[in-house]
Order: sequence, then structure tokens, then C-alpha cells
Amino acid sequence: MSEIQIVKVDQGGVNARILAKEAKADFRRVEAASLKIPTRFTSAEGKRFFARLFNTLQLNTHFISVIARTRLDHEDVAKIEDIIRAQMDAVTASLNQAIDGAEALFKAHGITSTATYDTVPLDVDVHVLSSIGRRFLEVLGKLDQLMPLLQTLEIHEVITTQAVDIQRASLKRQVRDVANGARNFAMGLRRRMNAMDARDGGATREAVVEPEGVNGESATGEPDIAIDQSDLDADPVSPEASAPTRAGVDE
Repeated sequence: MSEIQIVKVDQGGVNARILAKEAKADFRRVEAASLKIPTRFTSAEGKRFFARLFNTLQLNTHFISVIARTRLDHEDVAKIEDIIRAQMDAVTASLNQAIDGAEALFKAHGITSTATYDTVPLDVDVHVLSSIGRRFLEVLGKLDQLMPLLQTLEIHEVITTQAVDIQRASLKRQVRDVANGARNFAMGLRRRMNAMDARDGGATREAVVEPEGVNGESATGEPDIAIDQSDLDADPVSPEASAPTRAGVDE
């Protein structure tokens, strides 16, 4: 007897819409080897944050670690890398704590199965350029892992909808802040490099960015200054949206 389907389910259209709405990051001029990591996202949050944040973070951190290091003091660049890693460590700790807490509630309330998504998973071979990129991909994976756990607890009325919303919003903000922070620092370094060129004889902005073809998201901040919270709270800038500050970049 054939299976009777009483509801219409996703056949991949959701993933297509998510990917179509996001600007495509241009890696054609990034001459770096990448590790290809098969990755699966199932939650709406995991899919959208991967599409919105991952590649732009990679391009900004590539600029910080590779391009800026050729022109600026290595210690200044290392400071920024340490700040980004520390921020990811803090987010990872928060996500691990939330996952452990959710699993403890599962056990305490005798919950044995987790809510699953009827939408098709997003399966991608992710091109990871650096240790920072690899660690951020792990952060996104933990966020994706947590989302159905929270949904399950809400369905069973172990935690309220309001509590789920608060926790979800807080963790999403922390993940987004990592990408925004990298964007801010990348532009801070780019501005310093442009200022150096101006002092050395009026070199153009293109001369700073063009050789490596690295994406330039709009950002603020200097390597020895803490990230401004108002900048971190802003939505991440996609490659196309950052047109005013991406001179010399093929988009």
C-alpha cells in the first residue's frame, strides 16, 4: 500500500530561497588552500547564519591574517586574531552550556526523541581557509544542534516559548557578534594601510586591497581598541551591500 501524504512538505525550495537571498562571496582572487569539510545544517537558524556570516567572516579574517600582516606590525595583527578567537571561545562555552542544560532537561523529564525538521537539510562542502574559519564553522554547527533541542523542550512545555525566544536571541546575537567584530577589525586595518599609503605618496585604496582581491566589508575600529558595541549590534554586511568600502575587489 502506498504511503498517504496528508501534508505538503519541502522538496528543497527552502534552501534555494535562503541561498538566493544571500550575496555570493567572491573567492576567485583569494590564493589560499582550503580544507573541504562536508557539513549539514538542518535548522532555519543554522542555515541562515551559515549563508549570511560564514564566507564574509572568512574573507575578513583572510584580510586580517594574510593581507594586513604584509604591511602592518605582526603584533597588532596577532592581537586582533586573539580577540576573535577569545570571542569564539566565549560563544562556544555558551552554546555548550545551553546544549548540556537542554540534554539534562531531556533526561529529567524522560524525553527520548528530538523534534526534527520537515525541510530538506542544507548539505554543503565548506571550503575552510583558516583555523578561525574552522572554529567559526564549529560554532555554527553547535547553534544548529541546539535549535531542535530547544524546540523539543518547548513542545513538551518543559520551558516556555518566551524562555526559548530569549535564549535563542541571546545566542544568535553572540554568534553574529563574532562575524561583525571581524568585519570591524578588517576595515580598521584597511584604513591604517590606506593612511600609510597616503603618507608615503598618495597611493590609492585599490593598491592596498587589489593584490589579493579580498572582500572588504564596512567596519570600524583599530587593532588596539575594544570593539564598539554599537557596531557589533548592527546586522552583518554582505559583499554587495558593502560597495562603498570594497574598492579593488571583484564582486
